[in-house]
Amino acid sequence: MTINCKGTLIDLSSPKVMGILNLTPDSFYDGGQYKDEKSMLQHTEKMLSEGATFIDIGAYSSRPNADHVSETEELNRILPIVEGILKFFPETLISIDTFRSEVAKQTVEAGAAIINDISAGKLDNNMLKTVANLQVPYIMMHMRGTPQTMQQQTHYDNLVKDIIFYFSERLEAAKQLGIVDVIVDPGFGFAKTLEQNFELLNKLELFNLLEKPVLVGVSRKSMIYKTLNTTAKEALNGTSVLNTVALQKKASILRVHDVKEAVETIKLIESLNA
Repeated sequence: MTINCKGTLIDLSSPKVMGILNLTPDSFYDGGQYKDEKSMLQHTEKMLSEGATFIDIGAYSSRPNADHVSETEELNRILPIVEGILKFFPETLISIDTFRSEVAKQTVEAGAAIINDISAGKLDNNMLKTVANLQVPYIMMHMRGTPQTMQQQTHYDNLVKDIIFYFSERLEAAKQLGIVDVIVDPGFGFAKTLEQNFELLNKLELFNLLEKPVLVGVSRKSMIYKTLNTTAKEALNGTSVLNTVALQKKASILRVHDVKEAVETIKLIESLNA
């Protein structure tokens, strides 16, 4: 499987790493850690040097009960960082974590390569149309409600079946508009209980039925640290364990805070399967 990023074909048959750069002061793990452009550029350089294929930039925290951020504030946070990264590291493939079509449009015009939408177009009716016009790869995630309401919407008749049906509908909508490169993200931690997150990971290979690359984002999430009775800060080992499981179940992209460890995990799994 390949995706076209700014004219470069990225082969996802060999799993890739997406490094996380949060610009929000309230993200669950690294909120407020990168307070200025210099620290953000240093962290970006570190992730690229450790082997990240993509850098995912978010300026709206999607953790449960996160504060609402206006579109203007989101753009004010994110545009200077996109421009700064591309000035110093012009080959960087930047993914934009947003559910707003205007943010998608302006950041791609500034040089971003991918749109990563937690709502799969459900929170902005113009998103799919905008992505189709921009002709960039699109990551669609499964979520119910909004970050403020999602944890009240965790009832499913059949968890995996319901989510696959959701993606089938969203993929068809994207196809009708001419969106070519789509990646699916089951949405660990979004409108799902602790037990449901583990069920999702246990049955992750079923998402290959969609015939699209699968992105997994479990990095330092509560399904790890609550199970281990620890904290997000102490959840790196648990993250590597669950990333290993995801790779064995054919995940194509690992979205992580810790790039070096994820790259090592991929190398070891690929050696095992060689």
